[in-house]
Amino acid sequence: MEISGRKFLIVGFARSGQAAARFLLQRGASVAVTDVRTSDSLKDQLAALPSTVEAILGEHRLEDFVQADCVVLSPGVPASLPQVRQAMSRGVEVISEVELAYRFLNGTIVGITGSNGKTTTVTLLAELLKTSGIDAWAAGNIGKPLIAFAASGGRRGDEVGTSAQSALAGAGHRDRVYVAELSSFQLETIRDFRCACALLLNITPDHLDRYPSFDHYRQAKERIFLNQQPQDWAVLNADDPLSIGATPRIHSRTFPFSRRQELKEGVFLRRGRIVCRLQDTEQEILGAAEVRLKGSHNLENALAAVAAGRLMGAEPQAIAETLRRFRGVEHRLEHCASHQGVDYYNDSKATNPDSALKAVEAFDSPLIVIMGGFDKGAGFDSLRPSLARHAKQVILIGATAARMQSDLSGAVPLLQAGDLETALDAAREVASSGDTILLAPACASFDQFEDYEHRGREFKRLVQALAQGGDPAAEPGGTGAARQVS
Repeated sequence: MEISGRKFLIVGFARSGQAAARFLLQRGASVAVTDVRTSDSLKDQLAALPSTVEAILGEHRLEDFVQADCVVLSPGVPASLPQVRQAMSRGVEVISEVELAYRFLNGTIVGITGSNGKTTTVTLLAELLKTSGIDAWAAGNIGKPLIAFAASGGRRGDEVGTSAQSALAGAGHRDRVYVAELSSFQLETIRDFRCACALLLNITPDHLDRYPSFDHYRQAKERIFLNQQPQDWAVLNADDPLSIGATPRIHSRTFPFSRRQELKEGVFLRRGRIVCRLQDTEQEILGAAEVRLKGSHNLENALAAVAAGRLMGAEPQAIAETLRRFRGVEHRLEHCASHQGVDYYNDSKATNPDSALKAVEAFDSPLIVIMGGFDKGAGFDSLRPSLARHAKQVILIGATAARMQSDLSGAVPLLQAGDLETALDAAREVASSGDTILLAPACASFDQFEDYEHRGREFKRLVQALAQGGDPAAEPGGTGAARQVS
């Protein structure tokens, strides 16, 4: 791909956009960035770039899109933007940041997508590959963008264990392995991007505010298999009808996982133990009870990581060792504190109803659940049975509070609290020793927070101040006096 002297427009200026700008500038491109946020919120990021970069902030102008040679979309930017559609119709190349990275990256890519569980599976898989001596790195939406690895040269691993050369990997050489978290938005605008191993964990309603229909969302997820070759691998959830239902449209070898059924080939549970059957061999990895992650959904994530790990050459002993010590990742069923007999858990990453449902069902103790936020278009009726069984109280915050009140009314006692601090105060009033207070919003965070990480950090700050006997409102970032709960 020719870069020098060409005009690139980067849409969205968070981590991926910044890394893409640096990469393109180093190679002689003319770079402009556009973001709906204002200069006040982006001044630190812009200060780190040369003055030659044009910044168009507070809006997306059509002329900037149609006059570019290439438009690069950041992960959170949908290809359905009118300006993007206009650029495409006029022959402007529009690609995602991961497509740009792919064209310059040396190494093998393991791509992971799905509505829920991506970050946990990416982190776990990268860890178990490393434990096996494979030069593996977590990348994508999880933190460090793929383009940042391309910018640093994307070097091949120097000390990769011999297991990484397994014929199962389909790589045939000692590559560095990039385990990449991929969103549906990123996959919309790939062209050549190819995964040696691609995982589709599950598909449930999400981002329906961005897609014309659920089927459009499903199709975007399946694009992870778009460029796979017969020697590549597709890892599918045999318990998820839409994941395993993609099989007829996949041209690579499929390798399923299941926690509910024994498989002729794949990774599954048998009498409480994780078993891998691959190419006429069968190996028991470890007991499911030894996996430290909480909840049946996390057991599915573990099975997916085992499947991809074996395909990429990880040894069973290294896989078992990693699963025994892996505690999960921040903002995913993260234990924050125990105070006066009450446990506090942060699952701010539960940004859709299905992920919130799985968080709720992971607990046996009585729950007080804090829910609500930015509406992504999904209804909340599916939460009713689970909340009725597990929750003694649901406390609602954010822009979706009224809709959630309507959808959940009669299933569980409800309170509307407005903001997170007020909700936590209300939860403390309701909780008794032995209860759990769980943040599982079932919504995005953009009504009150920068992102789910900001929301999760604020919840943890409030909880830690409470556990230490402080006044959360007096701490830096406190929201002040609590408003009355109605």
